[in-house]
Amino acid sequence: MGNRRGALRTTAVSAVSVSLIAAGALVAAPTAQAATGIRFVDIAGDGGTVLKANVVTPAGADGTRRYPLLVLPTSWGLPQVEYAAQAQRLADSGYVVVSYNVRGFWQSGGEIEVAGPRDTADASQVIDWALAHTPADAGHVGMAGVSYGAGIGLLTAAKDPRVKAVAALSGWADLIDSIYSGRTQHLQATALLDGASLVTGRQSAELRQIFDAFYSSVLAKEPDLIAWGKRRSASSFVDQINRNGAAVMLANAWGDTIFPPNQYADFYERLTGPKRLQFRPGDHATAELTGLLGLPNDVWTDTARWFDHYLKGADNGVDREQPVRLKSRSTGGYEGYPDWKSVAATEHKIALAGTTTLHTNVDSGADAGVVFLSSVLDQLAKAPPMASLPLLPRRWAAVWQSEKYTAAQRVRGTAALHTTLTPTAESGTLIAYLYDVGPLGVGKLVSNAPYTFHGRTPGRPFGVDLELYSTAYDVPAGHRLALVVDTVDPLYVEHNPSGARLTFSSPGHDPSYVSIPLGEQ
Repeated sequence: MGNRRGALRTTAVSAVSVSLIAAGALVAAPTAQAATGIRFVDIAGDGGTVLKANVVTPAGADGTRRYPLLVLPTSWGLPQVEYAAQAQRLADSGYVVVSYNVRGFWQSGGEIEVAGPRDTADASQVIDWALAHTPADAGHVGMAGVSYGAGIGLLTAAKDPRVKAVAALSGWADLIDSIYSGRTQHLQATALLDGASLVTGRQSAELRQIFDAFYSSVLAKEPDLIAWGKRRSASSFVDQINRNGAAVMLANAWGDTIFPPNQYADFYERLTGPKRLQFRPGDHATAELTGLLGLPNDVWTDTARWFDHYLKGADNGVDREQPVRLKSRSTGGYEGYPDWKSVAATEHKIALAGTTTLHTNVDSGADAGVVFLSSVLDQLAKAPPMASLPLLPRRWAAVWQSEKYTAAQRVRGTAALHTTLTPTAESGTLIAYLYDVGPLGVGKLVSNAPYTFHGRTPGRPFGVDLELYSTAYDVPAGHRLALVVDTVDPLYVEHNPSGARLTFSSPGHDPSYVSIPLGEQ
């Protein structure tokens, strides 16, 4: 079995490598002669583990001068040629670029550590190697990466003060708040990561145990899972990043079903050095994808500008622009803000009046879609997951709606649910959905989030506060906003015992509502 998997991995890496190199070469052909081309090397990582890497240096580099260094760890499950097109472009503009396959994947040695201490030690070893074997400048070192590479880059900036600038694209700052937000397992996202690592890498025994514990829902293992995730989260080391002073650019998609945007926004607010936050429509890594093929891409353009300023000292104005840049899911333009809290100018509350009891264990038809597919459709065709609100069975779905809006509403930021919940069992799960509802009652998904509780006393009410995933969405005039709550969604693991019920109420002393953040109209 192991030999067959190894053969599959070897065949796959060859196919992916050829595809990426060919695509990059075709698109970047007019400038390809300016750089020296890709050189494949082996680099000794932590403990001597061999890391497969490729190096691109500026044309004419003869050892008489030094160039800024960019280190690019690969994404989860992709080989080191992932960044071939962008590495070529960056080298053409005067950088030494080293991209490497992280340990445990493809032809690199070792086992998958999930951005553990060995991964950050590997990144520092790659920097050491580049400074010793290329014309790289030790005083001007940056890291960039998509997804897994983004997470490793942020963590390395906390551990290695030589890293002066980071571009973390479609990454995570808080691993637990990404795949276990609302104390709920994000099933499809985790299964996708698990499956990809089984095909393209070698899971460590620890990682296999983590996956199995995650799926099993054994509460006794929860503290260990959380501690494991926190050690792999840049948010746990933000003080070190601030002390080291790295300039940090964060970019993500509104609909990222693996690393939702909230955890990036929270992390951004805690950074004290030079920083930038960008959100665009799409799902995990889809905003950067065309750039990996060498096509025009604004994420990679902004990444290059970030490094040009903070590693080369170029006066390109990136430090004078509004540091928070958002692109609405409904319109094509960018909006600039001085900070994250300024995104929402006002707050509108929709009252959740009355008492409603839900029966659990049945999917009402209100769902957040399918990992990757649904947000990509929203990105490309403005077609998010939809539901007919009049047809949702009220036995399994609670529905509250606003009045019709006479003017368009610019939802910007993080909607939040506040309610009182009385369960019939000590554990349970609910999923909240915010919909844009048109004249025919068809709702388009604006945002959602899951919430799970354990250890509650049956029959005793308690307060629930749940932040939905941040977004930027324009609700047309004549439409309504609606909050829908049910108990089953294919994206998540639900914890409702068979036959359990959830009752939502709105006490006079503590009314229930959903708070909608609105930008300037």
